[in-house]
Amino acid sequence: MRLILLGAPGSGKGTQGGLLSNYYMIPNISTGDILRENLKNETELGKQAKQFMDKGELVPDDVIISIVKQRLLEADCDNGFILDGFPRTVPQAQALDAYLKSQNREIQHVVSLEVEEEPIVARITSRRLCRNCGKDYNMVTNPPPADMKCTVCGGEIWQRPDDTEETVRNRLKVYAEKTQPLKDHYAQQGVLKSFAGEGTIDTIQQRIREYLSSDDSN
Repeated sequence: MRLILLGAPGSGKGTQGGLLSNYYMIPNISTGDILRENLKNETELGKQAKQFMDKGELVPDDVIISIVKQRLLEADCDNGFILDGFPRTVPQAQALDAYLKSQNREIQHVVSLEVEEEPIVARITSRRLCRNCGKDYNMVTNPPPADMKCTVCGGEIWQRPDDTEETVRNRLKVYAEKTQPLKDHYAQQGVLKSFAGEGTIDTIQQRIREYLSSDDSN
């Protein structure tokens, strides 16, 4: 199973990716996670990325692509993988296509979670996080304790500065502009499938699994 997950911020992509990873026993690879890992371990690629990040600049495509390629060579990817947060642009997708084709393991499925803007805005602006351990809370569906102390580690619970309504709406606009060409790219390859992202986590997960396991999707 070689799968790419697409979805706007707050669409539930990370949650669904984690569940699919456990179900299919393949890694759910987040570019943010592997970038942080390279920075932490001070790899050559991590050092290259740090030069740009220290200047407040975006890490160039060639560095990100190299980091992803390196991760896909690890043994736990032999039976498949889920990519979450990569590719973000058509040039990145084209580079990934070429690399995987050279290894005879092209992407089989691209799943896009579609959620209307208002539910996403409500979901993200209600989100709270523990500064210490990162545990998620939600002021509507999973409110934190009244003292705003994490139930896991006792750390301070806070709202990220980029979880405000104005910032969220801008992020969604940017995502839509950048992702539509990417969706078109995979639609032309016949591997794109969109799912409504509203509903319970289990319901959405079941829909995705049924699609991935159906004869029609292979």
